[in-house]
Amino acid sequence: MKGGYEPSESLKDSLRELVKKTLGPIVIVSDIFFVSKLPKTRSGKIMRRLIKAIITDKPLGDYSTIEDETSIEEVKKALGKP
Repeated sequence: MKGGYEPSESLKDSLRELVKKTLGPIVIVSDIFFVSKLPKTRSGKIMRRLIKAIITDKPLGDYSTIEDETSIEEVKKALGKP
């Protein structure tokens, strides 16, 4: 999460409204999780595949290009995964 913001229900509600307003009412955000860092490659690209694997309880596969391995645990912790 970007500095200056605190995780809260009101922030989640604001983000849901922003998505609805920007992308339209067809897009429904069911859950929002706050993390201090996302898994990224050394070149700065977000490793969406890893996030999806964590959410769906699938094997992570190769993540040798990850910049900071602790970001995986950060995402798992936010999602309540072991």
